Amino acid sequence: MRSEHSPTPSRRALLRVVGSSMIGTTIEWYDFFLYGSAAALVFNKAFFPVADSLSGTLLAFSSFAVGFVFRPLGGLVFGHFGDRLGRKKLLVISLLAMGASTFAIGLLPTYATIGVAAPLLLTFLRVVQGFALGGEWGGAVLMVSEHTEATRRGFWTSWPQAGVPTGNLLATAVLALLAAVQSQQAFLAWGWRIPFLLSGLLVLVGLWIRLSVSESPVFLEAASRAARRGTPEQPPIVRVLRHQWRAVLIASGARFVENVSYYVITVFVLTYVTDQLDLREDVALRAVLIASLAHFVVIPLWGALSDRFGRRGVYLFGAVGTGVWAFVFFPLLDTGALSMITLGVTGGLVLHGAMYGPQAAFMSELFGTRVRYSGASIGYQLASVVAGGLAPTVATGLLAAFDSWVPIAVYLALGAVLTSVAILFASETSGSSLRSDTTDAAPTSA
Repeated sequence: MRSEHSPTPSRRALLRVVGSSMIGTTIEWYDFFLYGSAAALVFNKAFFPVADSLSGTLLAFSSFAVGFVFRPLGGLVFGHFGDRLGRKKLLVISLLAMGASTFAIGLLPTYATIGVAAPLLLTFLRVVQGFALGGEWGGAVLMVSEHTEATRRGFWTSWPQAGVPTGNLLATAVLALLAAVQSQQAFLAWGWRIPFLLSGLLVLVGLWIRLSVSESPVFLEAASRAARRGTPEQPPIVRVLRHQWRAVLIASGARFVENVSYYVITVFVLTYVTDQLDLREDVALRAVLIASLAHFVVIPLWGALSDRFGRRGVYLFGAVGTGVWAFVFFPLLDTGALSMITLGVTGGLVLHGAMYGPQAAFMSELFGTRVRYSGASIGYQLASVVAGGLAPTVATGLLAAFDSWVPIAVYLALGAVLTSVAILFASETSGSSLRSDTTDAAPTSA
């Protein structure tokens, strides 16, 4: 692979771009994960009240999954306009949409107040969240990858990825704090609304920072070349699916166990610990809180290692390790000890980081500039529907059907096999140039 030799922005400008993308993704993922945590702890009671608590949780997780269904649509729409109009404009829109929907959830009346309209409105706002998040990831990581030299792209693009555990950390920390200082009755009555309403303030901060950065120079160069050619271009989605469909499949396959494992480890664990092990909510929340700190630390380390040793090797280590760890994770939870539960969640997220750290650079390097936002977003978000979106529901259903963690571990192991196959079909992309308008087939191994 040839390296890029074009001028790169100053370190100060690069840090501003990285900080902007990371803060934006932190806020967006705070909003998105807040819903997942609330679905496990609150929404099953406040919006989906049924006699059986596990059935209520299944309904709440189903509304959680709806957000994932609309993420590919968001990726398609934001990707199309991001490839046509630029990365920055679409990132501002996604942040505003996510913040407004999350703030509105904090104001929603519950089932006890307005009946069936409550879960319907909640689900609609979840749809808006999913649509906005579908456009966020691709734009955020591309803003960084297209401002960075090839030799350190894995490290720098891992920082927007670190916004995921940071957002989860914030969401879990706020919920854990409220659960600790409030009675369960007060928390269920009104306390859960506070984290959703706080999103409004976070969005204002993120918007101010995001508006201060410059557009991607790689995109501007490609747009200028396209304008000079003067020939009409097909829509980016058409070019991606016609010329780079292999890259889309590889990106989606690479996402599978990464996405499944994350939501089993951080969302389903709340249900498993509280309903199956009959422990207090704050036990699982504290474990996820500590593990998210470790996750935040290791993601940039794995990204840097992918610059040195290549994307494929680091990613494969994470996928295989996750499949093995699934059979360690649940026995650690079953001890009922906070230390062992924390070890189980932390080990899972460290291995997850080996996939998530190199992921942004890897997916950016699969696509040409004029279709990169569309291709990376679609590949990334398609897997979210059948992987992360369904993971808590599938895990809860398997637990209800078999009353055992073993089928859930097998589910994770099979996902690890699928992801490993996808990575093996890809060629090494580390060090490749992003200044290409071509939409040739994705790099694949012989």
